[in-house]
Amino acid sequence: MTAAPHPFPAAGEGAAGAEPALLRRHPRLRALPRAPFVTAPTPVEPLPLPGAPAGACFVKRDERSCALYGGNKPRKLEWVLGAARARGVRRLVTSGGIGTHHGLATAILGRSLDMATTVVCVPQPVTPHVLEQLDAMLAWGAEIRFARGVPGAAAQTVRALVRARLAGERPLLVPTGGSSALGDVGFVAAAYELADQVAAGALPEPAEIYVPVGSGGTLSGLVLGLALAGLRTRVVGVLVTDILPPGRRRLLGLARATLARLRRIDPTLPAVALAPDAFELTRAQLGAGYGAPSPAAREAAAIARDAGLALETTYTAKCLAELIERLRDGRARAPSLFWNTFNAVDVRRSAPGAAGREALPAALRAWLAAQEEVA
Repeated sequence: MTAAPHPFPAAGEGAAGAEPALLRRHPRLRALPRAPFVTAPTPVEPLPLPGAPAGACFVKRDERSCALYGGNKPRKLEWVLGAARARGVRRLVTSGGIGTHHGLATAILGRSLDMATTVVCVPQPVTPHVLEQLDAMLAWGAEIRFARGVPGAAAQTVRALVRARLAGERPLLVPTGGSSALGDVGFVAAAYELADQVAAGALPEPAEIYVPVGSGGTLSGLVLGLALAGLRTRVVGVLVTDILPPGRRRLLGLARATLARLRRIDPTLPAVALAPDAFELTRAQLGAGYGAPSPAAREAAAIARDAGLALETTYTAKCLAELIERLRDGRARAPSLFWNTFNAVDVRRSAPGAAGREALPAALRAWLAAQEEVA
């Protein structure tokens, strides 16, 4: 059921399934079940951006994080699905927009562990990339359910869990984006990985890290991990969603819940205090809302392409747009690190099936047809 491997990693960049730096530093945390998806460390490289002097910007190439599906999702899902495997889970139930990256990653990584996936989808602006994601979820065997809003999605999720439980599948609800006290361990580990790269001279200690914020687990895990690993780096979170967007209190609460979970296993872990100003959260690049491309995001995607990075306009290009804007007006602090959370694996080539939209719920097919008529 696994996908064909892609060319990552290149020589010297990392090893598939390598033990995270977090576990080497805190061996008691090996008690946490883990499905070793991540190729670590992912490389860091200089990022040439217009107007930025040499050495001012770097990129963390997390698009190379996993041979099955790259980006930030495998870092969280290797802990969530590791725990699911230990519990004998046979079906994963999660949610997101109709082009959800998290839903696709869950379907692919879950399938590699012989787990089926149900994705409850809500509307988002339809772009070619969104349709590619939807087709890929079908090709990877995901069951798609559709709801027109958050309340309907909650009801659909409950129904999917009940049906799976009655079928004896031991279902697990995977939070949107994989963001939870357990999933966020993946980005605590990522911060330790970065600290090792700083110590080895791969890059100077960043003054700022730029990450997109959807469900918020990438940011909250990094904020905690940086504090534990002893880095003074500040995280700039670029909000990309207006559908139940996480606020500062929720993100800090998530980081503190992750710390509490880790300290229950290893009480020697420092009880770091997370100040309210440990990170910044900006809405400046949200534009018309979740999934809606903005002119700044399109420009950022073109600049990234010239620098050898493939981004999309829902998450990563909006995040890079904020860094570019701050470089232009002098607000960016050097050295800055852009954490690329996009996936670089061509999952269509490795898919075990073919996309067939006839498998979509009738309500979703009708909604898509209506969007085409409007377009």
